[in-house]
This record gives sequence, structure tokens and C-alpha cells, in this order.
Amino acid sequence: MKTFRLPDLGEGLQQAEVSAWHVRENDDVAVDQPLLSVETEKALVEIPSPRAGKIKRLLAKTGDLLPVGGALVEFADGSDERAEAGTVVGRLDTNAAPMRDGVATGDGAAVPARVRAAPAVRALAQRLNVDLAIVTPTGPNDTVTAKDVERVSRILKEVGPLEMLRGVRRAMARSMSQAHAEVAPVTVNDDADLHAWWGGDQLLMLRLIRAIAAGCKVEPALNAWYDGKAVGRRVLESIHLGVAVDTPDGLFVPVLRDVGRRTPEDLRAGLERLRNDTRARTIPPEELRGYTFILSNFGTFGGRYANPIVQPPTVAILGAGRVRDEVVAIDGKPAVHPILPLSLTIDHRAVTGGEATRFLSAVIADLQST
Repeated sequence: MKTFRLPDLGEGLQQAEVSAWHVRENDDVAVDQPLLSVETEKALVEIPSPRAGKIKRLLAKTGDLLPVGGALVEFADGSDERAEAGTVVGRLDTNAAPMRDGVATGDGAAVPARVRAAPAVRALAQRLNVDLAIVTPTGPNDTVTAKDVERVSRILKEVGPLEMLRGVRRAMARSMSQAHAEVAPVTVNDDADLHAWWGGDQLLMLRLIRAIAAGCKVEPALNAWYDGKAVGRRVLESIHLGVAVDTPDGLFVPVLRDVGRRTPEDLRAGLERLRNDTRARTIPPEELRGYTFILSNFGTFGGRYANPIVQPPTVAILGAGRVRDEVVAIDGKPAVHPILPLSLTIDHRAVTGGEATRFLSAVIADLQST
């Protein structure tokens, strides 16, 4: 095997971004020595060398987005990789080229659509570093004019360079686009009075998890997956709770499994482990998939109400805002109680307004109990 290609990383992943190289050209490597790290939609994966030998060339650069089967390393000796095709698990695309900033490079590069512009305008665009593909033409027959190029050049100078989304942020952008395209969202807001047990926010996450389980017991329809193609839903028995975790790299949603049947102590330990593993980027990819309901405790950062986004195929997400002291009427007299604002978004294709409000009422009743 002379050329080593990106192997199948499992979980149905079709591409990965080169995050860091651990070897250089002309290095001697051993079997299973780490060659590079790649970033998939949610995890960092270290790829070991399939053989011992000398590295002749690195065939991808940091930041390249490669499909499964994309060329990674050329060894100084050995047979051509086509004689060893079975060493790469999954789909091999010998015509695929690396992607840099979303644009194919090298052999097999995508050819942009033809843009109508005079030679002088093309020269102007090249001089001003303006991609004609992003210019809206205003000339006759959709022709790009010099004024069009100059207008875009001024805009680019004002907004600064384009920052390509990578790794987790790229995956988040895709997920949000999918949610916007597929989900029919409706958000219901209400408050929970935490006076009965409140002693600080140390227990809030565990109480929210317990309350969600109580809500799903009253209205199981919110713990479901919706199939848009079949126009049907699968109501699920076990509650696998996705917990939104904000990190500098982007948003992660690790999963707490079967939260309705676990003790508070077990949930606390599991929650702490998921948070630590997520922030350290050591969480396995399988622990970022399979959630049936999502909780976003955005109030730890700020904010009262929100419009949380449902992630297909789930049908509901509960957002918890910042707890605030508020004057409430108790037996006709004013009192100051801690109030938790809640925002429940449902996919109205699968969940009715009655189901949503009954679920939210059950969540609030559990939060307001001792």
C-alpha cells in the first residue's frame, strides 16, 4: 500500500476535516503510530498508520475537508493503493479532491458556473480579489459590470474576511438549516415557582431532568421521533436526554441515557462525566447521538425566554432561562420567590398544542413540588 486514504470512520460519516498532522514528510513511522487527527461532525478522531515505513508525501493540508477514500499519505515504498483497495473500509472515491474553504482543489475540482463579464471587468475583479461568483450582476443579460465588482469590493472591506465554519460549527450550521427547512415550530412559555425547594442552582439541572421525565409520563408524545417522509412518528419508551453544552468550539449535545429510570446520584455522576468529556473533546461519537428529547439550560449564561430549535428527528426541546427573584401573590399577600422561566418548542407536525401545554404543566408541577 503506497497511498493511505481516509478510512471509514463509522457512524455513517462520509467526510472529515484534517485537524492536525502528527508526522512530517521523510519521517519513519511504525504500525499504529498516530499519523494525524481529523475532526468529524462532533468528535476528534486520531488516525494511526496502517503500516511501518517512510512518509514520502503528505497529501492533505490542515483544514482540508476530505471524503472517505480521500488521499492522506504516500509512503516511500510499497505497491500502489489500488492493489490494496480492501485495506480501506467504506466507499472509495478515486476522483474526489480535497476541499479547501468549501472549494474543490486539484484534480476533479468543481468548475464554477459561467459568469458573464467583460475581460476588463474580470481583470478588475482579480485585482480587487473579488470572486465573480458572489457578485449580483446588474448589466444587460445578467452581465457583471465594473460597478458591481467595486460595490462588492467595498462590502468585503467593511465586513472583513470570510470565516469558514469548521468542525462542530459547520455541523451546527447544517443542523440548523435542516431544522429550519423541516420543522414546523411552535414555542410555549411559562414560569415555575421554585420556592418549595430552592436553595441555589446546584440542584436545578437534576430537577429539570426529573421534571422532563414527569412531563413525558403525562404526555409521551413529546418523547418521540418524527419521520417526515413517511409522515409518522415513533413514540419512545426510554427517555434519552440530549443536554446542550456550549463550548468555544461550538454547541455539543451529549446524551444522558434512560433518565427516567436512573437515581439522582447516577444522573449527577453521568452529567458531570458528559460535561467534562465534551469540553475536553474526548467524548465518543456514539454518546452524541440518539437523543429523544433535548434540554437547553441557557439561563446559566443569561436570558429569560427563548425560541429553542427542535432538532429532527426529535419533536420537542425545553429551554430553561435564568432564575430570578420576583414578587408573587401568596394568599393575597406579596412574597418574593425564585421564578424559573421556561420555553418549550415543539414540532407541530407531530405534537398538538394540547399535548405541549399538558407536558409543560406537568413539568412545572414537578418543579414546584418538594
